[in-house]
Amino acid sequence: MSRFVCDESHVREFEEKGYLHVPGMFDEEEIGLLRDIARADQEKLESSRDANDASGRPSKIWLSSEYREDVYNAFIRCPRMAGTMDRLLNDEAYLYHYKMTLKEPEVGGAWEWHQDYGYWYNNNALFPWMASCMVAVDPATKENGCLQVIAGSHKCGRIDHGKSGKQTGADPDRVERILQYQEHVYAEMAPGDALFFHGNTLHRSDANTSPNPRWVLLGCFNARSNPCDDKPGHPSYSPMERWSDDAIKSVGRAQREALVG
Repeated sequence: MSRFVCDESHVREFEEKGYLHVPGMFDEEEIGLLRDIARADQEKLESSRDANDASGRPSKIWLSSEYREDVYNAFIRCPRMAGTMDRLLNDEAYLYHYKMTLKEPEVGGAWEWHQDYGYWYNNNALFPWMASCMVAVDPATKENGCLQVIAGSHKCGRIDHGKSGKQTGADPDRVERILQYQEHVYAEMAPGDALFFHGNTLHRSDANTSPNPRWVLLGCFNARSNPCDDKPGHPSYSPMERWSDDAIKSVGRAQREALVG
């Protein structure tokens, strides 16, 4: 199977819509390794925190920028993700952090409309030259709270953000006005699909009221030329070591064997 390589048509789509959906970017074995390891990774599960929505329903999230010989780093540092980020940001991309959001069956909470740069602006990131890549670990559907995006909303600039429950959300009046003019997209994804989205793209998700989990891995990146504060989990620039695509399977197989036998 040929592996995804970002070309000019993908860059144009990202620049126009503020997001790029790549079906099947990771194959069945790769995503199976990630799923098995994440489910068995007690260290990560114990470090996860609840991010309650406005109604008090929790979504769990863990976040790290730690360099380790593990499957998470293998995904984040591979050419399909890191190399694509170089093209989409038109600069050398470096790892800002990686994280996993865990929406458990029937209890996983919603995420309010927000921009990632709405958060990262407060870390003194000077420009919105930042982007994320979401990889579906489980099927992501309307029923279990898939990501929703507003196409083209990255062109609206940074929106003011305030508290909603334990989350920080974009100004709802401004979002409502944007929705009058821009397309609201439900980004349903199969396991192994990837969704790249700009730091200013408005996105949200509904609560998971289904009997099925919705876990996703996210790699978040900044451009080398975008200065920001150096904070734990949100670092300033340092060169990011790149791994080969093959590392996902070689590192993942060894880690799964150590975790689950």
